[in-house]
Order: sequence, then structure tokens, then C-alpha cells
Amino acid sequence: MPYRTIAGAGTRYALLAFDAEGRERTDDPDAADGSFSRKVLNDIASERPTDIFILCHGWKGDIPASLDQYDRWIAAMDRSPDRSEAEERRPKFKPFRIGVHWPSQPWGDEELGSGAGAFDGSADPIALYVDRFGDRPGLRERIATVFRAAALDPAADRLPPDADSAYRDIDGLLTEMGSSGVAAPPGGDREPFDPQVYFEASLEEESFGFGSRSLGGILAPLRQLSFWKMKSRAQIVGEGGMHALLRELQSSSAGTTARVHLMGHSFGCIVVSGMLCGRGTADSSAKSVASLALIQGALSHWSYCGEIPDAVGRQGYFRGLLDDRLVKGPIVTTRSIYDTAVGRYYPLAAGVANQIEFAAGEPPRYGALGAFGAQGLDPEAIALAMKPANESYGLEQGRIYNVEASRYIRNGDGASGAHNDIDGPEVAHLIWAAALAGK
Repeated sequence: MPYRTIAGAGTRYALLAFDAEGRERTDDPDAADGSFSRKVLNDIASERPTDIFILCHGWKGDIPASLDQYDRWIAAMDRSPDRSEAEERRPKFKPFRIGVHWPSQPWGDEELGSGAGAFDGSADPIALYVDRFGDRPGLRERIATVFRAAALDPAADRLPPDADSAYRDIDGLLTEMGSSGVAAPPGGDREPFDPQVYFEASLEEESFGFGSRSLGGILAPLRQLSFWKMKSRAQIVGEGGMHALLRELQSSSAGTTARVHLMGHSFGCIVVSGMLCGRGTADSSAKSVASLALIQGALSHWSYCGEIPDAVGRQGYFRGLLDDRLVKGPIVTTRSIYDTAVGRYYPLAAGVANQIEFAAGEPPRYGALGAFGAQGLDPEAIALAMKPANESYGLEQGRIYNVEASRYIRNGDGASGAHNDIDGPEVAHLIWAAALAGK
């Protein structure tokens, strides 16, 4: 993928693509050896930017969707008056932007280069799901059983026994995901899989599924298995090749002087957190980044806490991000009541369609960062409301801010609600406020 220039803005960014196992793809036609990161790192060394912005998309991101999101997100930041403020406060301010891509669509266009965007969606859905889950003995046959049951009775009011059995077998085959409850890693912090829960929820919800009007009814549990597979994949790619990329960048001569800023959306918040922390072990080469923006995060609201209330002695999976001070500047999270993808469907995806009512003012057992902010952090976390684009934040270094953004992250329809309403001037202003803190 060559550098992309945003139409009408003139702003350039690089797109680095990784595969499902977290390895950088080596089939890039625009790189001499297929690895575009080598050219990007060389360009950073020669251009000597002062600030490097790394962005990561979330769920349902194939190549065209990734480009669309990054075009909108980066253009919004470039239009912001904060860009001029950055140049005033740091006269030699010179940004460099990188969008990282990982396959997070059950099916989608993963073509790099000039062919990106040509996917016609006509491929066999069974084959596509086998590919996205990762082929293994018995998987294709069980997915075929599910699709066959859906074709026989698309308006079924009960889940057929053969489909129920096939779903339970599929879940058992996807051993990398797990279902260990609230204290588990991102790919397994759910209740034991019960396809009946998802099927019944699909009958109650007009458009059940994480941001999709399709795959309801008998196919609804397949959508949720895909949700958890992609959530697990976000952890794998972040902790794998993207973590290695960040460390290589930070150890380079240019990387030691440039300020690095990470921005994640949805499952991308898992990716950038994993990018910082690595695979859960101490990393002597770890260096802090300048700021971290977690926009409408689709991960547990306990991810960064010191002890999860319902799991005594267990901390959030990404707690090391705070304990090891991997972010020198501010960490900002956003939440919105209009984001139904994380507010309504996230707990359903965790297998708690009828989540027990929780005490007023207290977060639920299963909830998303984009619905509740980072929980279990009192007094570390500071709550505040998202400000208009012309009002100052005064964010402090080393603090975490839970930003209530319902006033501005509110537009969208369908099952996702406002989940993707992240390119407004107020969101850009918040990200800039974090990036400029302490300058």
C-alpha cells in the first residue's frame, strides 16, 4: 500500500497491514521486499518528525473501511485549530501519521495496492467464515450445518438441535478464545458460550449483532462467535507484530526523539493497549509513549484497574500499562449513551442477555470502556465532559481521563448507533489536547 494522500486535504499517511497472527504482511506491491514498514521506518529516519501518530481501527475493518476511517479521522485532526496551536507551541512541529490495519471483518476486502475496494462480496460465506476463524478439522462441516439450518427455516422461532450442537462444537474448536469470565484476557472475558442466549436475543432485538443488520435468527450465534474471534485477534495482533513495530520505532534514532501518540477505536483500543504492553511479560525495552486515546473502546471497562471487584486478587488485563508508566502523558477514554454497539450489544456478546441489575452508580460486571469509561480506578481516573472544540482541557501528564462524550458522539443509526461517530471536531480536539499536554 503506497502512502495515501487524503483527497481535498493534502495530508499523507502510511498504511501498514498485518495478518490474523499479528505478522506484518509481506505481499505489499509497493514495498521492494513486500514489507512496507521498512520503507516507513527509513522515511521516519530521514524526515525526522517531531510527533508520530499511530491509529488503529476496530471491528468490521477491511482495507477499504480502514482507509475510509483513517481518511476521516486524520482529516478531522488536520482541520482542527489545534493543528495551528501545535505549530505555535512547537515551532518545528512535524507530524508523521501511520494507520495500522488488521483483518477484523468476518469477510471483507483484504487486497493491498490498487485493487483495494474491488471486493464484490460474492464469495461463499461458509468458506469465508472458515478462513476467518482459521481452518481446522471439523470446522467447515459444522459451519455448513448452521447455514443449512438457517436456509431451511430462516424465520425459525427456536434454535434447531443440530444447529445448537454444531455451535457448541464450533466454540470448542476455537480453543484460542476461552470463556473464563470477567478477569480473562480480551479474547475470553465472557461467560461460557450458550448459543440459545444469542438466538433468543436476536428474536427480541430488531437488528441483533455487533453493528450488523444481517446474520440474525439461527445465524446470530455465528455473529457472536465472530465477535469474540475478532476480539481475540485484536489482542494477538497488538501484542505481536505491532508491539514489535512500536519497539523498533522507539529504538531507532528518530524514534528516540519523536513523541509517539497512539489512537484506537473500538477493538482498536485492545490493539494499541497490546501494542504498548506486549504479551503480558516484563519488557526491558519498553518505552513510554506521549499520549493514548481510547475512543469508544470495545473492551472490558475493568481492563486497566488494579483489582476487579468480582475477581478478588485479579487485576485488569492491561493494568501493566499504568503500573509500568507506559504512557508519559494523558490517557483519554470516551463514552457515549448513543453508542449502542458497546452499550447494548457488548454485554449481550459476553453472554449476559439478562445481566443482573447493578447498584445505582455502580458499573455492571460486564461492560465496555465505550459505555462506562475505565472503571476501578478511583482516585486515579478523572471524570469530565467532552468540551466544545474551542475550550481548553488543561490535561495533566500521567493522568487518565474518562470523558463523557454523549453531547458530541451521538449521530448514527442501526445496531451500532453512534459507535463510528468519531471524526467530529470535538473528538479531534480531545485527541490534540492529550497530544499537546505538557508541551
